Amino acid sequence: MKLMTSLLAAGLLSIGMTAQAQDAALKKTLTERIPQLDKIEEVRPTPMPGLFEVRIGTDLFYTDAKGNYLIQGELIDTKARRNLTEDRINQLTSVDFSALPLKDAFTIVRGNGARKMAVFEDPNCGYCKRFERDLQKVDNVTIHLFLYPILSPDSAEKSRNIWCAKDRVQAWHDHMLRDKVTPAASCDTAALQRNLAFGRKYKITGTPTLIFANNARVPGAISAAEVEKHLEAR
Repeated sequence: MKLMTSLLAAGLLSIGMTAQAQDAALKKTLTERIPQLDKIEEVRPTPMPGLFEVRIGTDLFYTDAKGNYLIQGELIDTKARRNLTEDRINQLTSVDFSALPLKDAFTIVRGNGARKMAVFEDPNCGYCKRFERDLQKVDNVTIHLFLYPILSPDSAEKSRNIWCAKDRVQAWHDHMLRDKVTPAASCDTAALQRNLAFGRKYKITGTPTLIFANNARVPGAISAAEVEKHLEAR
């Protein structure tokens, strides 16, 4: 019995070493042949025999076992009717609510603030303004607001003025709900740059983007009723 266990362990180790060697070989081949590729972080087999996923950050490519071909596109499981590329990107870009960099956001508390959510918004976003008006109907919530200036050339300036305002919450509501111009202000805006870097890492490409305490991520302006459903979800 001990011999069989040892042989099995040795076999698994050998398979693991072989897989690692193949991954290393593919990384080396692709990097040499396509120098403009960013650093390849991971190579792993896909459910399709002979096809490997090549991950660079959260960007996915596919290659054969020898690295002779590189494919950019979506891998569909036709039997299961699933977009495997989309599933994988969703997995890679999922955000752990407890790990959000809350120091780079300002906080809005309504009622007892028991329920929690985070929102990434651009002050030039018309959908965000509609969302903010609807969000006023939601009570007993803590909202962590991340300024995310990606839409227009002056988004950075408006975000800076709001971030540097004496009362950020008041400045935000004046701008989004009452169309009041926020007075020019200056301060350390490194938080806004970190928000942009965070968004690039997790592929936050539109505003508003909502993240709830149960880690659910929702793109787009949803209704107050839909916000309530997500806040109550476990």
